[in-house]
Amino acid sequence: MTSTPPDRLDSGGGVTPVARLSEQNLRANASLASGGGLIDPLAADAWGHGAAWVASVLTSLEVDAESIDAQTLFGLPGGDPRARPVMALHGRVLGTKPLLAGEGVSYGYTHRASRDTTVALVTGGYAQGVVRSLGNTVDVSIAGHRHRIVGRVAMDVCVVDVDDARPRRGSDVVFFGDPDAGHPSLSEWTDATGWSAAEIVATVGSRAVRTVVA
Repeated sequence: MTSTPPDRLDSGGGVTPVARLSEQNLRANASLASGGGLIDPLAADAWGHGAAWVASVLTSLEVDAESIDAQTLFGLPGGDPRARPVMALHGRVLGTKPLLAGEGVSYGYTHRASRDTTVALVTGGYAQGVVRSLGNTVDVSIAGHRHRIVGRVAMDVCVVDVDDARPRRGSDVVFFGDPDAGHPSLSEWTDATGWSAAEIVATVGSRAVRTVVA
């Protein structure tokens, strides 16, 4: 069962990626997050997770927000290693096309194919927190397989080298999520961008569509 806050519905023709928030992980993490941290877990709209939703879950658990560590609560790097990520960013495949050896993609052709391959156009760009420095650096997951983002990230989309895979239009793409589920980790984004995990999830959560997954 999922629910999308009405003020966060996608008005961009389906282009906006979705930040899926796991209520199960948030509840489980709350039991590990004792000991208040230096940053209020409800600050910055609960680090992009939605302050009203997070506060309601903590209230139902009879947990005081001031008594818990935010990094562990949201399953971010630097928190309790047993905590699972609450946020996962998902896009979708808009289409695929062949890319021949030597051909470039996206603005400035910062990537040129070293071999004949296939690329996919994927929803999610720097306007939704998929920052430009991720191009040619990190992977996404499609149907359980990792594929590299290539070229410069555009405003609302990016290009992914899918090699000999042929994902269908609308196929799910995971930018980051739970490494235990085979998803790219948020740590890969912090390494590539120099941003903190808190900065990344706060930015993504404020720009993508947020959907709560039970």
